[in-house]
Amino acid sequence: MAAKDAHTTHPGGGKKDFPPFQQDTFASQLVWLALIFALLYLLMSKVALPRVGGIMAARQQTVDDDLAEARRLKEKSDEAIAAYEKALADARTRAQALANETRKTFAAEAEAARKALDATLNARIADAEKTIAATRAAAMANVNEIATTTAAAIVERLIGSVPARDMVDRAVADALKR
Repeated sequence: MAAKDAHTTHPGGGKKDFPPFQQDTFASQLVWLALIFALLYLLMSKVALPRVGGIMAARQQTVDDDLAEARRLKEKSDEAIAAYEKALADARTRAQALANETRKTFAAEAEAARKALDATLNARIADAEKTIAATRAAAMANVNEIATTTAAAIVERLIGSVPARDMVDRAVADALKR
């Protein structure tokens, strides 16, 4: 067991103090602490911190570049949207104008067709009225003849003798005027 405890036992048989708390090595430990601190400070300030700062600056530059690119693309997309909306409005205007023009064309064609049909119908009506007038005139001539013949036959039957033709014609003409 003596070999096992050789590094922790004190020559007086007790345990040694923890080395940082030993007063006889305290001053040298402070010197070493100051030297290592200064060395680490120089190492950090000259090597590590500039590298970290460079990395952070590069990242910041990348973020700034990405934001600038995003702004540029947003402006470009806003311009594209504005151009699209203008083109859409122009297309709607052209479509409305085309619809109005087509409506006017069809209305004019319908009006022309209506006028042509009216002219045709008016011509047919005029022809029909002429035919009716001719038929009426012929019928009236026949009516006079039939009325005269019928009146003469009735008078002959009633009185037994045939009346004079001109007397029957005058009597029928007077009766038709009423």
